[in-house]
Amino acid sequence: MKSKETSLADRLSSAAKAKQELIARARALAPTNDPEFLARKAARDEAERAREARLAERKAVREAETARLAAERAAAEAARLEAARLLEAAQIEASRQSEEEQRLAAEAAEVDAERAMADQKAKRDARYAARKARAGRR
Repeated sequence: MKSKETSLADRLSSAAKAKQELIARARALAPTNDPEFLARKAARDEAERAREARLAERKAVREAETARLAAERAAAEAARLEAARLLEAAQIEASRQSEEEQRLAAEAAEVDAERAMADQKAKRDARYAARKARAGRR
């Protein structure tokens, strides 16, 4: 048998001491106390900030390009609509001019027809008068 037996309290106290020693050793070996670790962490943080800045810059460039393209599309659409409006106005004007020319041509044809009928009537009247004159001389 053992000459000295340890009590439960002694065992608990030695376990607590061992645990405290492990914690103290872990704290001593912790990377937060290491200057090289802190330098590496600072370098990583700086690299992350630079990466975020580059990403923000790329995003700003992308958004500016998107806005520029949208403005170009809007300008092109406005130009297309203006061209369509001008084309429609030109077509309406051409149609109006064509109708006016047709009206003038119809009026000229009507005047020509009236002249032709007047000439025809004058010839018929002349023939009638000549026939009457011949009949009167007999």
